Amino acid sequence: MSKHIFVTGGVVSSLGKGLTCGSIGLLLESRGLKVAMQKMDPYINVDPGTMSPFQHGEVYVTDDGAETDLDLGHYERFTHARLSRDSNYTTGRIYQSVISKERQGVYLGKTVQVVPHITNEIKEAIRRLAGPEADVVITEIGGTVGDIESLPFLEAIRQFALEVGRENAMFIHLTYLPFLRAVGELKTKPTQHSVGELMSRGISPDILICRTEKPLDRDTREKIGLFCNVPEKAVIEERDVEHTIYEVPLVLHDQGVGALIVERLALPRASLNLDPWTEMLERYKNPRGSVEIAMVGKYIELHDAYKSVYEALTHGGIASNVSVRFRKVRSEDLERDGARAHLAHADGVLVPGGFGQRGIEGMIQAITFARVERVPFFGICLGMQCATIEFARHALGLAGAHSTEFEKDTPHPVIHLLPEQMNLTAKGGTMRLGAFPCVLREGSTARGLYGEDLISERHRHRYEFNDKYRKAFEEAGMELIGLNPGRGLVEVIELRDHPFFVAVQFHPEFKSKPTAPHPIFRGFVEAAVARRAATVEAKG
Repeated sequence: MSKHIFVTGGVVSSLGKGLTCGSIGLLLESRGLKVAMQKMDPYINVDPGTMSPFQHGEVYVTDDGAETDLDLGHYERFTHARLSRDSNYTTGRIYQSVISKERQGVYLGKTVQVVPHITNEIKEAIRRLAGPEADVVITEIGGTVGDIESLPFLEAIRQFALEVGRENAMFIHLTYLPFLRAVGELKTKPTQHSVGELMSRGISPDILICRTEKPLDRDTREKIGLFCNVPEKAVIEERDVEHTIYEVPLVLHDQGVGALIVERLALPRASLNLDPWTEMLERYKNPRGSVEIAMVGKYIELHDAYKSVYEALTHGGIASNVSVRFRKVRSEDLERDGARAHLAHADGVLVPGGFGQRGIEGMIQAITFARVERVPFFGICLGMQCATIEFARHALGLAGAHSTEFEKDTPHPVIHLLPEQMNLTAKGGTMRLGAFPCVLREGSTARGLYGEDLISERHRHRYEFNDKYRKAFEEAGMELIGLNPGRGLVEVIELRDHPFFVAVQFHPEFKSKPTAPHPIFRGFVEAAVARRAATVEAKG
């Protein structure tokens, strides 16, 4: 039987439950255990796919095409858990399933209620991850205790623990200890109230993880343990880490969190091996240099909108033993000031994904600058489409070339709508989503980086390269080196005779890990390092 860990949060949101869950998963995997991971989101949207990045941050896509919460990115970066659409459920999705069953007569005329029908649906979602492939299932409950939206999920996990037996399920509560500078004290009362609210729902935490600015002294731990009904050794301090979020697993390990979980759930006491993780951290903390990457995007004000891209760039830096500094550039600012004003000293330029026309001309200016000045360039999804438009206009001389997403009547639709998208009206879950194969041309930069000709990457888009212009692009030096083997869709383009100019229709950032950097991000950062070295040498 799979064991279950439920992670809840209190006092305030954004405490880092996703990071904590990923860290716990890493500690268990480092003991040889198989982990499955899942997040329950209380909002009523069916998934985050139609939500603004300013509201939600990035949409993380799984291999099977689910549009999910960005915390699933933490799960995959920290663990080897195989994520799918069963790894993320929302209130909207749960209710959608229950209502569909009601319409089909599944409930045999009964009155459909939150208890038992909604809670049963939630429990069934949790059970889908249990089985021989998972020694431990970690389920994060989004939001905070006390939220109206969270109540069905809390009731469901209370029932679930009762049904599987408390020896097979445990609860971890993440809370916040504010430090009042005026009196110089950590205040435990918000945590006491949070745990009290949780206990009023029938859930008593086995481990209490406290986010804090200041260290917990023994008296404070004893006080928290006494009032929250948690053993002192299970009151865990989680202070902000000094260098990187990848230190969090070691912080929890040093306080015995993994050992507490193994003891509480009677898991096998295998030896622990954190060597690959600690070695990666040593490289991160002791770089031999630095590079600056300009991120030219539409949602640049919000770091979480491009969370996986920033992390993947950091991973590329770890591989090259350099620190990566980010220059965040609003694409609209380039339209006002010109590219050189913002990109002149960048070692590399990256244009990530996005939707809508705002800031497109600024992205195109950034790509022109990178192409002409021979600055390493990497385009992702919309970034590839903008690179296509830029090359068509300025290298092929196709005036007015554009994407039909932005200019329906463009004389040169070098980017146009995928055929299967033409008659769709619904927006949610209808893009080209999930993992698709791609064949890379022998001798290409991408082929060399991957080390194989057949790859699989995750997609999230509606528009594609227009086949009508293939020959003209190839003849002018833009090589279409990555194709979908079944449909011939262009997935990767590279500029001939350029230090590094690669653009992809997919989202490689979703498959990068700190201990296994994605090949293209690794190659891009290496090219940026080479440019920085050449610049320094030229200044002599």
